[in-house]
Amino acid sequence: MAAKKSFVLRMDEETFKLLERWAADEFRSVNGQIEWIVDVALKESGRKKKETPAKKEEKN
Repeated sequence: MAAKKSFVLRMDEETFKLLERWAADEFRSVNGQIEWIVDVALKESGRKKKETPAKKEEKN
């Protein structure tokens, strides 16, 4: 697994509360939810290659 870089993220309280609820609905932490949102956005924009089914199986 790649090393993770930590940084400070500021957001308004209302946005954080909405993100917190969304994360709970998906059974993730807020941090995990943010990572997931960024990962999906990077893949959809073509900036990150989507994993092939074979690569997903290698991870498991």
